[in-house]
Amino acid sequence: MVQVEVSAVVAAAGQLVLAGQWGVARTLLEAAEPEEAADVRAVALALAGVSVDEDFARRTQHGERSLATLGKALELLPDATVRWDAALLQLRSDYAPALFGGLSERGGSLHAHAVALRDTAPDDGRSGMAAFYAGAIADNLLSEPATAFAHYTEALKRGESALDDLLISLALRHLGDHAHTAGDLKLARAQWERSTELRQKIGHLLGSLAQQALLCELLKTEGDAAGSRALATEVNRWAGQAGIPFVEQQTAAMLA
Repeated sequence: MVQVEVSAVVAAAGQLVLAGQWGVARTLLEAAEPEEAADVRAVALALAGVSVDEDFARRTQHGERSLATLGKALELLPDATVRWDAALLQLRSDYAPALFGGLSERGGSLHAHAVALRDTAPDDGRSGMAAFYAGAIADNLLSEPATAFAHYTEALKRGESALDDLLISLALRHLGDHAHTAGDLKLARAQWERSTELRQKIGHLLGSLAQQALLCELLKTEGDAAGSRALATEVNRWAGQAGIPFVEQQTAAMLA
């Protein structure tokens, strides 16, 4: 048996999630044998994060069980920040089926939850992430683009304050979508390219492929049909091999 600090295991699992290796991350965390209550809680939080992220990417259903385990760990050793993190994971877990299942009637309660999390977050990075999800819910479930734009703008500001590359990339992705819809292709390209670069920088496979799929759409809008098709072909191949169905389906539709 090899002894490794729990913090190192959790950090490694986080990088595996960014790389789209959810199963490997879960196996690593489940192999850990923490003894201290704080370490048990840290592993439970990391496992819940892996599960919720995979549920969104692959439409799996691991999140509910992992969140329940995290809840038990918090009962044994309460912590305000970890409880906030758990609440954000619960929001993300609830948002995915509402988004993919077209359950727009859940938009109001989910948006209120996101705003409450934004207002009670312990730091800028967490507040910005909650603001981002408030924007995504306003955009995709409530059809309130102006409200969404304001949330994304706040998320970007807080992400830059916290030096959080993932949060910045998320905000730029969605702000770029608003620019694209408004017909400002120059701004859309600038925001989408920066988002893509940040995701590549942190090794975020799913995020990078999703961004490149948007660049395929932009190339087509700009009149470069051949370039759009070439990029879509590569992204489709990557998404298929990585097991990311919604990006694979999106790019397959572009190639049809």
